[in-house]
Amino acid sequence: MEAPTISREDKIKIAKALSLIQGALIDELFPRIRNEKTAKGAWEILRREFRGDKKVRAVKLQAIRADFEYLRMNDVESLDDYLARFFEIVNNLKCLGEDVTEKRIVQKLLMSLSRRYKSIVSIIEETRDLDTIRVEEILASVKVYDKREDLHDERDKLAGI
Repeated sequence: MEAPTISREDKIKIAKALSLIQGALIDELFPRIRNEKTAKGAWEILRREFRGDKKVRAVKLQAIRADFEYLRMNDVESLDDYLARFFEIVNNLKCLGEDVTEKRIVQKLLMSLSRRYKSIVSIIEETRDLDTIRVEEILASVKVYDKREDLHDERDKLAGI
């Protein structure tokens, strides 16, 4: 049986797709797909490695669920660093198929911030409907509060307090 012929346009599309995948990878990952000739082949290698089979995904999901449950902001951690860590775990959960609701993210974020944010968290909890508030609204309030606290800290340093 003769292999189907691929049109010139399809060959170009395949080459472009492979190029996009290769270009999106960090240098450490590129060698894993270096010898692949098609985008589909490269994608399958990456899918198997990072998503794994059902058993591997279940184990990964269990570990990331635990990370999420025990996640807390350290007293010395910056807000930006903590938020990056927080949303990396949320994204990992979602990538593995976990349904993480907006309400759950809001609850966890408010519960896991350090003591520095205790007053803004209390204000949000007392004045907003936690069933309908969006994560973006929480982030905006907390970031404004953080900047204001930084200004107070700077002012105190300059005043020698």
